[in-house]
Amino acid sequence: MGESLRGIGVSPGRAAGPAYRMTPPPPVPAPTPVTDPDAEADRAATALAAVAADLTRRAAAAAPGAGAEILRAQAMMAQDAELTAAVVAQVRSGCSAPVAIDRALAVHRQAFQSAGGYLAERVADLDDIRDRAVAACLGLPPPGIPDPGHPFVLVARDLAPADTAGLDPGRVLALVTEDGGPTSHTAILARAAGLPAVVRCPGALEIADGVPVAVDGSTGEVAVGVDRHAIAASRIAEQRRRRRLAAGQGPGRTADGHPVALYGNIGSARDLHGDLEGVGLFRTELLYLDRVDAPGRDEQAAAYAEVFAALPGRRVIVRTLDAGADKPLPFLDHGDEPNPALGIRGLRLARRRPEVLRAQLEAIARAARSATADVWVMAPMVATVAEAAGFAAACRDVGLPTAGAMVEVPAAALRARALLGVVDFLSIGTNDLSQYTFAADRQCGQLADLLDPGQPALLELVAACAAAGRAAGKPVGVCGEAAADPRLAPVLVGLGVSSLSMAPRAVPEVREALAAHTLADCRRLAAEALAADDADAPSFRTNSP
Repeated sequence: MGESLRGIGVSPGRAAGPAYRMTPPPPVPAPTPVTDPDAEADRAATALAAVAADLTRRAAAAAPGAGAEILRAQAMMAQDAELTAAVVAQVRSGCSAPVAIDRALAVHRQAFQSAGGYLAERVADLDDIRDRAVAACLGLPPPGIPDPGHPFVLVARDLAPADTAGLDPGRVLALVTEDGGPTSHTAILARAAGLPAVVRCPGALEIADGVPVAVDGSTGEVAVGVDRHAIAASRIAEQRRRRRLAAGQGPGRTADGHPVALYGNIGSARDLHGDLEGVGLFRTELLYLDRVDAPGRDEQAAAYAEVFAALPGRRVIVRTLDAGADKPLPFLDHGDEPNPALGIRGLRLARRRPEVLRAQLEAIARAARSATADVWVMAPMVATVAEAAGFAAACRDVGLPTAGAMVEVPAAALRARALLGVVDFLSIGTNDLSQYTFAADRQCGQLADLLDPGQPALLELVAACAAAGRAAGKPVGVCGEAAADPRLAPVLVGLGVSSLSMAPRAVPEVREALAAHTLADCRRLAAEALAADDADAPSFRTNSP
């Protein structure tokens, strides 16, 4: 046995096998004189168009759900007219096509980093576009996932959405990255694919290709240089774990029978699988991406009806359009915002384009009338009681009786009791709530500890919302990535949340974790977590699930 590395476990499971690193991006060639600027500009524009087309193809063919959403957003960035114009301007100033692409994207990169928030999260996407476009200019294969001809553990500095969304679980056993964080695209898509994953693992890139490693996606441990006996033992343990989880069925509940609804986070009907009690987060953004015009009511109603029909008699919570920040939509004309993460996004879009929200609510209501699913609707980025009340009134005006608010900013958590006076339920989005509570960008790996959903300050906000729910007799759930953590799930239940919504593949692990604890156990763990000085201290962090 060799050394042991430690990172952040973000997707449960164990895997072992030879490690292989991502194919590196091609170096940008040294500047050379340009003799034909027109031809060089065409070369650069063609490369960007090829990258956008490839990302769009990947989204349509191999990455349903959250993967498709991320890839389409990245494709929109690659074909942005302002980016192309900036590249052409660099060519006109005397740069070759690959150098022009590198320099133009460097300017965009700096602007994204300066903007902070969600745009800062997309810096890795810009880097990936640059690397792919430079490779296209040079006639080289794009950087990406290696193919050693047998299953392997993928090691990278970080994974671009195009790489993560297209992973083949039949080839890739697990993921290990040096950068990233618990709410990064890598973490979210690894959980959706059911792959063990460890992020923010110092020293991972020093692992030589072919060296056998064992990865524990729960504890964050990566054992390097393991022998064949350790590999075999890891694989047997994982097979047993999967069989055990597959045998578990039924609704979520603690060991003493306290019910906890376990829902799925989905982007379309294609994401529905497994034993779900319902859907706690139906993301509707997929209908709006890559559009120059908003989808019509008929198209929307058909997509919603497909999901509702697949879940007869079960609850489906639809989140209205969550655009803006990292998900700009051309037809919404977002304008020039100094900090999009703190600007017109989520429910705030209705301030500028109220007809878009009205059309969506009417389409949801139409689909709900012809289904037996229990359809609820919630708004993202609610900050005040007035916003919540206005949304609830709009829902009831079109015939949607159950309206809720997402708690993603501290202001909403602090006013949870008042919010529940005007809406029927709350759903806590821990990803954004962490980001806004700690003023820490979700993709900033150096701040991963602040984005840990086990942070006591974040848990205090969750506890406040749950207490407000108990006082009002109304449900309060969690639909952020925290809900998918089997070690944290009992803590959330102990704080008083009534439901947990996660990637469907995460449900069996969370169901098992809850079944191993009584409600008293959950409350003890919650009290310990709230009393801790940081996220690492409580016992649920040091005990394996």
